[in-house]
Amino acid sequence: METAFTRLVGVRHPIVQTGMGWVAGPRLVSAAANAGVLGVLASATMTPDGLRTAIREVRSRTREPFGVNLRADAGDARERVRIIVEEGVRVASFALAPSRELMAELGDAGVLVVPSVGARRHAEKVAAWGADAVIVQGGEGGGHTGEVATTVLLPQVVDAVEVPVVAAGGFFDGRGLVAALAYGAAGVAMGTRFLLTSDSAVPDAVKARYLAATVRDVTVTTAVDGLPHRMLRTDLVDALEGAGRTRTLARAVRRAAGFRKLSGLTWSRMIRDGLAARHGRDLTWSQVLLAANTPMLLRAAMIEGRTDVGVMAAGQVAGVIDDLPSCEVLVERVMAQAHGTLDALSGPWGRGP
Repeated sequence: METAFTRLVGVRHPIVQTGMGWVAGPRLVSAAANAGVLGVLASATMTPDGLRTAIREVRSRTREPFGVNLRADAGDARERVRIIVEEGVRVASFALAPSRELMAELGDAGVLVVPSVGARRHAEKVAAWGADAVIVQGGEGGGHTGEVATTVLLPQVVDAVEVPVVAAGGFFDGRGLVAALAYGAAGVAMGTRFLLTSDSAVPDAVKARYLAATVRDVTVTTAVDGLPHRMLRTDLVDALEGAGRTRTLARAVRRAAGFRKLSGLTWSRMIRDGLAARHGRDLTWSQVLLAANTPMLLRAAMIEGRTDVGVMAAGQVAGVIDDLPSCEVLVERVMAQAHGTLDALSGPWGRGP
């Protein structure tokens, strides 16, 4: 299925596997790329040296194009951009709108820039700065998310920009892909659906928690880092929502200390990253620290399997997913269903009475 997005990035199918922290590592990204979609490596939870190593590992596993996701507000974003350029990565994806300077540096080096946005005005801004495409995530999406549903946000963005638009938030099958195309998108991005594959390195016990979830078990909370964050409701989420400021601050300091040791970041750097993540919101010091070390909370669940002390980012589609196919099987199934849906729409019903 050829679209403006597949032509732009050189993949066979109009699907993106999103850059999920601690989840989108070389194993998942290469499997997604080999299945014919754009796999995106999550770099925010890696050191710069770790990022270079991961890029080379992906390349050793696939000859297909892939991307790297960056945090635009990270203090070392420019260093990571340099690594992407030096290693010849095809696509740079941003969790937040990048600066015009970073976009220009990537564009001059021939790297495609595909920011993720959650509002029409953000899409207009990055398109004016030279973005090659945008991923627009509606409120159904996992992790940090907005309030506007994909079905409302997507047509706004499609009408506002002329670059290819990839729809995210609420997609998991071929019917959703066709719906996104009908809205004018050039493809879909899926996170939770790729997390729940056999190629994902997330522990089996954690995947089982996702598979057991219903749509009512997926919630949006600001208790973790002060920003709307869609995740599975767990005992930790309940504890954070019910804890007082003193207890929350103590918990945040402990988590921050662990993340600092793991990442090698200084306290001042962590505070700067936490402050940068506020996006104009008035956060407590506990929330600033939690914003800086949210990767540690994700790591506890996604790497260590400690769902009791970690957070489990999840799109609402977690409540309707019940199996763990390989990336290859998943993509084949999505595309077969998409073609079947299109055929049905072009049949007698689609032609009208």
